[in-house]
Amino acid sequence: MTGTATNHQPTTPAPDPDEEAWRGVAAEDVEDVDYATGVKLQARSRRLLGELLRPHSRAAILALVIVIAENVVNLAGPLLIAAAIDAGIPAALDGRPEALAWCVGGYVAAAISATLLRWAFVRLTGRIGQDVLLVLRERVFRHAQRLSVSFHEKYTSGKVISRLTSDVDSLQDLVEEGLDGFFTSMLSLLGISVVLLYLDAPLALVVLSGFLPLILLTRWFRRRSGRAYRHTRGAIAKIIVQFVETMNGIRAVQAFRRERRNEKIMGELNGRFRDANTDAMGVMAAFTSLVRVIGNLSLAVILAWGAFRVANGQLELGVLAAFTLYVRRFYDPFDQLAMFANAYASATAALEKISGLLEEEPRVREPEEPTPLGDVQGAVRFDGVEFRYSDSTPVVLPSFDLTVPAGQTVALVGATGAGKSTLAKLVARFYDPSAGSVRLDGVDLRSVADTDLRRAVVMVTQENFLFDGTVLDNIALGRPSATREEVEAAARAVGAEEFIRALPEGYDTDVRKRGGRLSAGQRQMVAFSRAFLADPAVLVLDEATSSLDVPTERAVQRALETVLAERTAFIIAHRLSTVLIADRVLVLDGGRVVEDGTPEELITGRGRFAALHTAWRDSLA
Repeated sequence: MTGTATNHQPTTPAPDPDEEAWRGVAAEDVEDVDYATGVKLQARSRRLLGELLRPHSRAAILALVIVIAENVVNLAGPLLIAAAIDAGIPAALDGRPEALAWCVGGYVAAAISATLLRWAFVRLTGRIGQDVLLVLRERVFRHAQRLSVSFHEKYTSGKVISRLTSDVDSLQDLVEEGLDGFFTSMLSLLGISVVLLYLDAPLALVVLSGFLPLILLTRWFRRRSGRAYRHTRGAIAKIIVQFVETMNGIRAVQAFRRERRNEKIMGELNGRFRDANTDAMGVMAAFTSLVRVIGNLSLAVILAWGAFRVANGQLELGVLAAFTLYVRRFYDPFDQLAMFANAYASATAALEKISGLLEEEPRVREPEEPTPLGDVQGAVRFDGVEFRYSDSTPVVLPSFDLTVPAGQTVALVGATGAGKSTLAKLVARFYDPSAGSVRLDGVDLRSVADTDLRRAVVMVTQENFLFDGTVLDNIALGRPSATREEVEAAARAVGAEEFIRALPEGYDTDVRKRGGRLSAGQRQMVAFSRAFLADPAVLVLDEATSSLDVPTERAVQRALETVLAERTAFIIAHRLSTVLIADRVLVLDGGRVVEDGTPEELITGRGRFAALHTAWRDSLA
């Protein structure tokens, strides 16, 4: 026997600095947060929105110039109407129609100009919005792929899909329509206020006095709508999670007749989403209704007082007509501002979720200054390794030492929960140890670049994922630069070529969604071919033969004896027929090695492996 394995008494594991980061993401899935937390989340959302819009600052400035010009042109309309009433019509009655013609022509020119400016503004802001959404989708997708396996085991795929779809769609509503309404409304309010003061200051002060209740009303609306839309984002995320989970497990759903239970759950979630949206719309309805009440009261006061002043000769009729038109326009933007606030509240709630995902750091980090591996031999060492999956879970591996020389095939045997798969995940660096180190050729895996590590270590699991595409494409995933001849050679090496040639289009057969066109054993053979094509120095097989029938398993075992030669390998298998090809067997219990030796040595002994072998042999009789 070569190599050593020892165990020490467990010690307190080192604190994990990323645990708090995970708790931060988990907290964001709670829809009810206090005011201070809500303010912090909104600040983070605004920061993310600023980052997305910053590269488009020049285009945004141009859009602002266009919308200012549009508002100036729109403001000219009522003034031209006032001029036509007070000067143009009287002049026309006196036989001088030129003044009225100029007013009419100016009004038509203003309308055409406003139309062209509106087209330019919508086209430009639409392009900015789509570019922002493109960058955001790419950023979310890229970041989600970077995050560690531990994150995805807790943060379900349905939630990630929700971030990338419904949450991004909420932002799309804001950048495509909300920002347009915001800029147009604010400029309109500012411009109209100036014109009202110019036309008649006393009447303008009546209108502007309505600002105080409007400001208070807007503050109330922002707070209530933010809370309401936080509920809607959480509710739609739960619906997507339930839908994805149901569709992914559709065979189990139909096999165990869970359809009605799922329909009940979906009905409850849909009801919560409906109620959350109804609440949000109720807040919106209250805001717009109160704005209109204030606007109508102001207009009533203006008409009454203005008519009195016209009757007394203190105000011209055309000025009053223009004033009333401007007052209607003055309060109309508040409806647009409400729509913007509505879209902004929804987008902010969505950005809270997205920014939480983007700020999550991988628990398995890329080294800042990677150590090159060079020509990898494949020697693996566990040096005082301690590991637990989180602070709330028990220690899986107490202080653990193990040396595996290059080229040795080690079989890991033990009951469920003994620590076999944990060892495999640490070798593949899907996790980092809580204490100690895992070394490859003497180099700590934490200092190895991910690209170098994935070339050196390949893992084949019980449920290997096949992507939509051909058999050739899925095997070539192990080494995308491989030629067709090299791909076919890898398939022959593991005994997969026979069934591949029997497929309708051979290597060019589409495996369909998740490899559904192939049997479980065939999918596993494709995964073996993929791993062998990658030609790693270290190969980890985690229950990789459990899906194979007996004839296929025997063919794979014959291939393994050739392929595993001169390669370090860790084999986790309950089938002892697979274990027997190993150079060395480690029997694990509670994260400790309780037996260590060659298969022949342990079979002839009286330990656990001997008992397992006897039970397996009797089952074949």
